[in-house]
Amino acid sequence: MDEIARKPTVLAVEAALRAAGVTPVVRVLPETAPTAVAAAEQLGCPVAAIANSLIFDTGGTPLLVLTSGAHRVDTGKVAAHLGVPELARASAAFVREHTGQAIGGVAPVGHPAPIRTVIDETLAEQQQIWAAAGHPHTVFPTTFDELIAVTGAEVIAVD
Repeated sequence: MDEIARKPTVLAVEAALRAAGVTPVVRVLPETAPTAVAAAEQLGCPVAAIANSLIFDTGGTPLLVLTSGAHRVDTGKVAAHLGVPELARASAAFVREHTGQAIGGVAPVGHPAPIRTVIDETLAEQQQIWAAAGHPHTVFPTTFDELIAVTGAEVIAVD
């Protein structure tokens, strides 16, 4: 487990959190958490408290959507809100290129360059939120306000 916590992607997430004034508390899960349900089961929390970090391709530019694990993103609605032609599902290569992280472990921070970010307004209903920490085995606790502060996310309805 210690070797997972020392992965460069996890260290990049911790560094980004520290740079934003947050003390990182990364938790290594015994199993991967490729879905919000899997993460919630391991953490003993509601699925709605999992912040999925989803990367979409908006014509070659990445968009990070932080959504509650209890929701699906309405890509047409989000695209219209943001004034972009469409949100396309990003390939694994596109995700890795823009985040430095693999699908299933994409964190809201720790990317090579800033990514435009929106956050699901319903995450505000959760006292504690869990987000991926750069590896499919890692998560960190946060709050809605903290996620906005560290990502610069715009609050929108995503479903």
